[in-house]
Amino acid sequence: MDSLNAFTGVVRRCVDDYGMISPGDRIAVGISGGKDSLVLLAALAYLRRYYPAPFELEGITIDTGFPGMDFSGVEKMCEELGVPYIREIVFDARQEENPCSLCSKMRRGALNTTMKEHGCNKLALGHHFDDAVETFMMSLVFEGRLNCFKPVTYMSRADVTQIRPLLYIGEQRSANLAGQLELPVVKSTCPMDHTSKRQEIKDLLTTLSAQYPDLRSKVFGAMQRLPLDGWGPTPHERVKTRERKKEE
Repeated sequence: MDSLNAFTGVVRRCVDDYGMISPGDRIAVGISGGKDSLVLLAALAYLRRYYPAPFELEGITIDTGFPGMDFSGVEKMCEELGVPYIREIVFDARQEENPCSLCSKMRRGALNTTMKEHGCNKLALGHHFDDAVETFMMSLVFEGRLNCFKPVTYMSRADVTQIRPLLYIGEQRSANLAGQLELPVVKSTCPMDHTSKRQEIKDLLTTLSAQYPDLRSKVFGAMQRLPLDGWGPTPHERVKTRERKKEE
């Protein structure tokens, strides 16, 4: 099973490749309670111990207010890691019966507001390798264009930089580490879970991967080689290219 040390090594490579962390950053980790956000928190807390660019962490949960979601384990985890933890409830006052159309915008707005109030300049999100491939395929299939979120995105209106350090980590590897570390995963009680267009694409990729096992890797590589906006060549790749030219 994956160790936190090896896992964090891959996270660091992604951080370095895309220049995600600078000295003095105060990084808010968006904690949904799912396995990906929790392994991201664990990896960044571990990376913080030795990374050459000193940075601080803060955990933030935007609670959608659905019943049965207990974040006490997440709070305890943050305490053990020495990471301040904030939890905001966004639907408690409105009591929306079907908040799906508002959910994304409200959570994003609440995250940005809360992190700025606590002096954070960057927001770390738990999107991983499979999320990126699925998002790219959703754009292609449903919109007819080549598009995906970026590894690093500056949101000028909010004055917030979003980073995605798990982009070199596959979903199964994330799940393995969460199980190994016995992380306090909070099961979502959202009634719309697994009924989205993203789930359709996930299922399609699973079906195709049975015949073409390296399909996801090829799609991810194509995103970097196109290059898709913000995806490549990475700073790390540019350094290697310069070194090869010097040798020639």
